[in-house]
This record gives sequence, structure tokens and C-alpha cells, in this order.
Amino acid sequence: MDSPLFYLTGLFVLGIAAQWLAWRLRLPAILLLLAFGFAANLWVDPTQIIDDELLFPIVSLSVAIILFDGGLSLKLGELRHTSGSVIRLVTIGCGITWVLGAISARLIFSSWELAALAGAIYTVTGPTVIGPLLRHVRPNATVSSVAKWEGIVIDPIGALLAVLVSVAVASANVTQAAMDVVLSLSATIAIAAVLGFATAYALIVLFRRHLIPDYLQNSVLLATVLATYTLSNTLQAESGLATVTVLGIIMANQRTVSISHLVEFKENLGVLLISVLFILLASRYRFSELLYLGWPAVAFLLILIFIIRPIAVMVSTYGTSLKWKERVFLSFLAPRGIVAAAVSSVFALEFSHLMGDHPDDSAMVLLEVEKLVPLTFLVIVGTVAFYGLTAAPLARRLGISEVNPQGVLFAGADRLVRAIAGTLSKAGFRVLLVDTNHGNIAAARMLGLPTVNASILSEFAREKLDLGGLGRFIAMTPNDQVNSLAALEFQDVFERAELYQVKPNISEKQREALSRESKRARYVFSGGTTYWTLLDKFDEGFLVKSSKLTEEYPYSAFREKYGADAILLFVVDEAKKLTVCTDEKEATPHPGDTVIALVPNLAGGKTDSTPPPASEDSHV
Repeated sequence: MDSPLFYLTGLFVLGIAAQWLAWRLRLPAILLLLAFGFAANLWVDPTQIIDDELLFPIVSLSVAIILFDGGLSLKLGELRHTSGSVIRLVTIGCGITWVLGAISARLIFSSWELAALAGAIYTVTGPTVIGPLLRHVRPNATVSSVAKWEGIVIDPIGALLAVLVSVAVASANVTQAAMDVVLSLSATIAIAAVLGFATAYALIVLFRRHLIPDYLQNSVLLATVLATYTLSNTLQAESGLATVTVLGIIMANQRTVSISHLVEFKENLGVLLISVLFILLASRYRFSELLYLGWPAVAFLLILIFIIRPIAVMVSTYGTSLKWKERVFLSFLAPRGIVAAAVSSVFALEFSHLMGDHPDDSAMVLLEVEKLVPLTFLVIVGTVAFYGLTAAPLARRLGISEVNPQGVLFAGADRLVRAIAGTLSKAGFRVLLVDTNHGNIAAARMLGLPTVNASILSEFAREKLDLGGLGRFIAMTPNDQVNSLAALEFQDVFERAELYQVKPNISEKQREALSRESKRARYVFSGGTTYWTLLDKFDEGFLVKSSKLTEEYPYSAFREKYGADAILLFVVDEAKKLTVCTDEKEATPHPGDTVIALVPNLAGGKTDSTPPPASEDSHV
């Protein structure tokens, strides 16, 4: 088992297995990754396979890629109404967390220097844990924007803060320490800004002029990120994380070249790196080492969660546009992730070397440095477990999200979509319609339906959409290509099982080839009828009708009444769970369920496009 080949293979296999199990069990992936890592330590000693001189550069480069990927997800448009809150959280909030964290860390460390370093490290949160939690909780757009920006921007700031602490410790006196801190801070900001902008500009020029073939663009981008990070760190210690974050933000917000294919590559690579790194770092320690820290470490964790974070958020966001419920939720959302693990591992080694230059003070401090990394893993396990288990119930209690959102995002807002969305809205489900046609949008707004006037494929739409309460996506435009591309665009927003599009209006042979090669979503509605089939029936006078099934009026009676021409759209069970019907298998509604279907108008007359009144058996 000490074979490097078996060990490295095991890292990848266990990492992906943990990610899959977390998805199946609906648990935070980090908890399983850490559990697998601690378990791996029982069978193999990783320090005999990968030494520190090789491990920490690998960890640093991997974290650089992860933070660059996080920067690629940051859109400046999201800050339109929340920039003040984000800036205060990463400055005032970060400062409060550092000071209070350092004071609290004295429960564990007798050295103020080490306590200050620990306080700096625990200011970071990270996209690797915030992102999955937000996807699970799905809070409103304001909270999502603030939490995502804080989680990514705070990482290089926290790492920089740890650097400044190290610089201050290494200085001869207080005056020298102040000067060294100011110089290091100024150099880091200048290098991150200049190098980040210069690298982004060079990449944009190369991509725009097609000087790099498509098949090399991902590789060139990856090599450039690593080279930029290394160059930045060479110019100024630990400035690389800030530089690659700036690079990612610039690339995400430029409008000159498309980077969607690059983003997808980086996201996939990020998942792989996170999976491997967590197991690799955790496998270097036994779980018993966490328990060895004792009650002071538990007390520190509780103070971090229940005192320091709420104070930091409440003070820093006072007077901002955030509502009190949003501030309360953010007060209980600060899980630590891979950046905290990586930074603590690197700085524990550097701090040991640093204190080695101060022999008078080093003996006790070197013993306590060994507590830093196990304490970090305890903080990671504790915060991820606590926030992972409480974030969703808290968000639901505060009314800023739904744990299992049942609403539907529609691509399209024509008369058929308006009829379907109107019926769902009257049934109590949130809907949102996105369309480029001003007439369709105006008609939908007249009916009281929420809309966004934009292309479903545009970045503007992604920035403006409030996905709170929405758990499904249905592409129902007349353009089959737009439907397929829209399903692809929202793969990272909704679960693949909840992505739907109307069946393309092509031959069955072409459709089978499409399904095998590039099908991106499930074909929506019973029978998988095409958009034009649905629209023709609607124009002929068919109605979107909601019918409650009972023992006296079962589904068989519904079918007998409306015949084979009726197209089943949705089924709502007694627990108000919405099921979208597809062409994969025939739905079997039961008594107590409500079926929403496109049915013949037995009473005759033209279709009424006005939303129905709330009733047991209503139509649009």
C-alpha cells in the first residue's frame, strides 16, 4: 500500500467516489472527503510517499487554479446592489474576524504570534464550500451574490493577512514591523493589479486574433494561470492568490471573447483538484489528533461560529441594503474549505522555519505550531457540518429560500407558455419567464407573471435572474437550437434531472442520433410532443387545465373524458411536489394528485389566455 502508484491512484478514486456519494446522500462533499482522508491514514503514511518539499508547491498551484476558477464565476453586474455589503464584509468583517479570532485562539496557543496567524487563516471561507451550499439552499439573488463574492474574494485577502503576520513576526521591532507590513501590502496590491490585468489583456488578444487553436486554449489558459501565480509569488511572497483571482474576475467580465468552454474545463478540473487535495491533506493526520486538542479547540470552534461570525457580519453590514433576515442568514454561513487547509499547511511549515531564526522563542512555539493544521481540520469539519446541516432550515425559516424549490424557469413567454405558467402560478408554484420578444413579455406582465426581457443565452440574463424558489428549467422557444443551448447553459445551475426542453422538430432518426450524441435535457411532457404540435393544439382551442383526482374521479376517468389527444404536462401530489411529465415513461397519477394537462375544449369556443382563478378544476 506504500507504493506511490497505488497511493496516487487511490487519491483520485476515493476523491471522485466521495463526490458521488455526497451527491447521492445529499451531504456536503467535504465531510466525506475528510472522512476518506482520515481513513486513508490508517493504511498508508503519505509522508513516506510525498515529502513536504514537493507537497506544498503542488497544493499551492492547485489552490491557485481553484481560486482562478472562483474568479471566473464573479460577474460585476451582481454587485449592482450589493457592492457595499461585499466590500464591508471583506474589509471590516475580515478585520473583526481576525482580531477576535486571534484573541480566541489564545485558548489553544500560548504565543500571540501563532494566535494572530491562526486568526488570519480562519478569516477565509472559500468557493469550494460556499458554492455547493448555495446550490443546495438556493437563497434569493441578493444573498447568493453577497455570499459568493465574499467567499471568493476573502481567500486571497486572508492569505495576504497571514503573510503580513509572518512579516511582522520576522521584523526586529514594532516600527520595522509596521514598515514591512505596509511595503508588503502595497507590493501585493500593485503586483496583483498590474500582473492580473496584463495577463488578462494578453490572453484576450491571443484568443481574439485566433493565435491559439481551439484545442489548445484550455491548456494555454491553465499554463498561463500557473505561470502567473508563480511569477507573482516570485515578485512578492504569497501574492499569487490575489493575482489569479484578479485575472479570473477580468476574464469573466470582458466582452471581447467567449470563455464558456474555458469555464467548463476549469470547473471540471476544480472538482478533481478539490477531491484529491482534501484527501491528500487529511490523510497526513489521524482523526485522533483532532481529538487530542481537547475542549479548548471545541470552545474555539463554538466561539468562531456563534460569536465571531455574527458580530463580524452584523457590524460590517450595518446600514447596508441587506435586510435583517439576510444579515442573520449570512451570520451563520462561513464554512472553511480547501484554502484554509492549504494555507494552514503551508504557513505552519513557514512559521516553523521562521521561528527557527529566533532560538530564544522557538522551543515552545515549534511545539504549538504542530497544533495549527489539526485545529484547521477541526474547524473545517465543524463549520462544514454545522452550516451544511443548518443553512437550509435557517434559510427556509427566514423566508429567503426553499429547501426543495418547486418553481419553474421557462425559456420563452409566448401564448402557450403563458398559459402553462399561469396555471402553475395559480397552483402556488413560482414561475419566471425569459424571452426576447417585448410583446410576449408585456402580455405576460399583464397577467401578473414574473418575467425577464433578455435572451436566455445571454450573460445579462444569468446576472439578472432571481432563482430563489426555482428548481426546474423548461426550454420552450420555437427554436430547437436555442432550447438545446439553453439547457446546456443551465447545466451548472439546475440538476440535470430537472433540465427539460420540448422535443426537437426533426425526424426520428435524427432525434435518436441527437439523443446518443448531444442530448442536454429531458424531453418535456407526456409523449414528448414538439413545440409546434403543442402550439397547434393550443390554437385549435385546447386548454391548459388543472384537475383534482379523487377516488370517484381517478386518472382513468380523466383519460376517458378527454381522450387520447390530452397531453399530460405536470402532476402535483398531495405534498405539493411538482413532477414534470416527460417522454421517458408514462405518468401514473393517483387519487389525491392534481394533473395539469393540455386537453380538448369540450365546451367549445376560443382559448382564453387569461390566468384562471384558483379552483380545483381550472383552465387557461
